[in-house]
Amino acid sequence: MTWTTIRLELARTPAFPNGSAARSYVLRLPLEPDGRIDEQEYRHHPEYATVRRFWPNEPDRHGHLLRTAEGWACSYPPDQAPFRLETAEIRSGSRLILTQADGENLPFEVKALAA
Repeated sequence: MTWTTIRLELARTPAFPNGSAARSYVLRLPLEPDGRIDEQEYRHHPEYATVRRFWPNEPDRHGHLLRTAEGWACSYPPDQAPFRLETAEIRSGSRLILTQADGENLPFEVKALAA
């Protein structure tokens, strides 16, 4: 298990046919060698699980990742936005679906992983 910094960038969508590096997230999660989230390590140190959201024309948002009954959520004070990982593995080039606060599902691609 390694606590890993994960950079996600918006993948292709109808509004962004080439994706968008300007719409991104940086996550910090413990990953197993197979790319799955190590939930036992997360339970020992949930304070290390962080998220930072970068979006054009909006201030950066900083928060923590929380494990909920529905999946993973981003907690940005003072609110909490849904955040579902729609993949079993987090590997370079893999895709994740993230649900935004307004309920929109957006595809993101894992662009970088760093220990």
